[in-house]
Amino acid sequence: MRLARLAAVHLLVWLVAFSLFAATDSWSALTGLGLAALLSVITGILAGLATTTLVHEWFHLLGARYCGARYDIPASAGLFVYDWDFTANSPRQFLVMSVAGSIGGALAVVLLWLSLPTDTAGRAAVLAAAISSFAFAAAIEWPVLLRTRSGGDPLAELSKTDKGVLTRSFLIGSAVGLVSFVLVY
Repeated sequence: MRLARLAAVHLLVWLVAFSLFAATDSWSALTGLGLAALLSVITGILAGLATTTLVHEWFHLLGARYCGARYDIPASAGLFVYDWDFTANSPRQFLVMSVAGSIGGALAVVLLWLSLPTDTAGRAAVLAAAISSFAFAAAIEWPVLLRTRSGGDPLAELSKTDKGVLTRSFLIGSAVGLVSFVLVY
């Protein structure tokens, strides 16, 4: 029941983000107004971020299920789909779960790339934000994966994700997003 409620909340968030983008993208295409184009870019960023982030998180859950990991579903809806049980799961299970999230993020980027032309600034913003979200998550998670794969304890390695790591990852994701926007538009 909790998982179904969380899925409904995440689907609603994604639908709202993409609906706002679709509305502003149409408004921009029909009127050519600068305000409409600006709102299309802003909502495109939100739609791209929401898509990649949510697919990434749900693929973490699929990875956890695939490797038989133990986890709990949180009582209240939030971004994260589950609470990982670090004491019951092995480093191998942690690696499978983590890699699955990256696969999901990459799949979201590819699906957006294949389904949405980048012929307007707003549409290019969707794809660039999706790539940015993937880069942000990778900058946080891949060093943890490498250290865990080299024998580190998953919880200890994940605990090294502090404000500095988040800030650096945000800067990396932002730079990748800007470069992506310039390249695809």
